[in-house]
Amino acid sequence: MRVRVYRPSSSAAQSGRAKAHQWVVEPELVTPRLPEPIMGWVGAGDAFSELKGRLRFSSQEAALAFVRNKGWEVFVAEPAERRLRPRNYLDNFCITRPLDEERAARAL
Repeated sequence: MRVRVYRPSSSAAQSGRAKAHQWVVEPELVTPRLPEPIMGWVGAGDAFSELKGRLRFSSQEAALAFVRNKGWEVFVAEPAERRLRPRNYLDNFCITRPLDEERAARAL
């Protein structure tokens, strides 16, 4: 079985980063998800699809140790680091053109 280990990004609807430090082990689906003919519910042929987003670990090492213990094939997606540009209240009232901001970013 092949799994993906990644750190999820925060939701665009919220500004907090509560679960952004946890690592998730998510199995790749082997069978496609198809609607059931009688009820119309979507289901998959394998039971591992139920694990999607439920295996959470506090560190990448703990997640990789779990995956290696199970003998699964692993793909690790490295997270993109967040970049913060320091700004102050006065910047809200300054008139800057987009080219000026690009030059200032290059200078940092």
